Amino acid sequence: MDIKICDITLRDGEQAAGVNFYPDEKLAIAEKLVLLNVPIIEAGFAAASPSDFNAIDLISREIGLDSNAPIICSMARAKKHDIEVAAEALSQASNKRIQVVLSTSDIHLKYKFNIGRNEAREITQEMVEYAASFGCEVEFAAEDATRTDTDFLIDIFKIAVDAGASIVEIPDTVGYASPAEYGELVSSVCKALPDDIIISTHCHNDLGLAVANTLAGIASGAKQAEVTINGIGERAGNASLEEVVMNLDTRKDLYKIDTDIETKHLLSASQLVSHLSGMSIQKNKAIVGDNAFLHESGIHQHGMLKNKDTYQIMDPEKIGWAGNQMIIGKHSGKYALLSKLRSMDIELTDDEFVNFYEKFKRFASKNKIIEDGNIQEMAGHN
Repeated sequence: MDIKICDITLRDGEQAAGVNFYPDEKLAIAEKLVLLNVPIIEAGFAAASPSDFNAIDLISREIGLDSNAPIICSMARAKKHDIEVAAEALSQASNKRIQVVLSTSDIHLKYKFNIGRNEAREITQEMVEYAASFGCEVEFAAEDATRTDTDFLIDIFKIAVDAGASIVEIPDTVGYASPAEYGELVSSVCKALPDDIIISTHCHNDLGLAVANTLAGIASGAKQAEVTINGIGERAGNASLEEVVMNLDTRKDLYKIDTDIETKHLLSASQLVSHLSGMSIQKNKAIVGDNAFLHESGIHQHGMLKNKDTYQIMDPEKIGWAGNQMIIGKHSGKYALLSKLRSMDIELTDDEFVNFYEKFKRFASKNKIIEDGNIQEMAGHN
């Protein structure tokens, strides 16, 4: 079974505090997403600003003209003006989608819009029909779905589908759900809607569960996952594209799902988004952090040198990493140090190695970084 990855870095990801992608920067990221073989690119919120409109138009013209190009999507609030601007920005794209967004939780309906459920039903039908009239594929997103009464949510989704939506999105807008809850909600929606309707996940990371919730949704029947590079987004961010993709890839035995993503470009995509957003990647971040495949523990290094499968569940080169995955430090053991010396073409007698090892342990206990020059000096080969 396949699942469609919908990258929302250029819209939801850009909502991260302090991030502002210029149109040419959005195009550069979109071009990297094409290399990743991402099938759906949400390029922005056309009505939000001239910059957003120009970026969507630019991406539509530069990478969206071919019939085999990714679907280019613009978000639109459930308002005619937003939908009209989105349709105009997408006009050059061969494959285009308008995502119509309306809150459905009682707290949002009351405090954001001062409307009731019946009016929400009416708005949903009218605005989805209006979006469909522009000849675009339509996705309907029920903002704050995980805090919405389930029966009402399903009712709204049925109205959206009857009005022309072929994709419905279940946003965990405030990162409130647990994986069990989110999976159950996705399952309920899947059972209630026709089989040809695509159910999409959209999870936020306020409680650190965005990826877990996304995977739970996929396991429960979702056919599309909305994610961002590096997990950037509002507040604590969104589900991370690279983490979702590599979970599905590494645990095919469990999920039995393909994404068709070209994983060798994950690292470079991560680094590009980090550079253009100004948001650094934490060193211990899964998949793309500097330490993601580094081993310093002597026990781990010994195992890795014997067989990489002892402590490595993914091939770093598959993601775009290259070079040595071991770092020499105070926890390194004799086996790893001998390997390091051999890699530097340094041969020591047994007595010389004992002396070197004692020097190394004293030095390593007082220094956070150990460079090759330090090792050469301690080995008497400087």
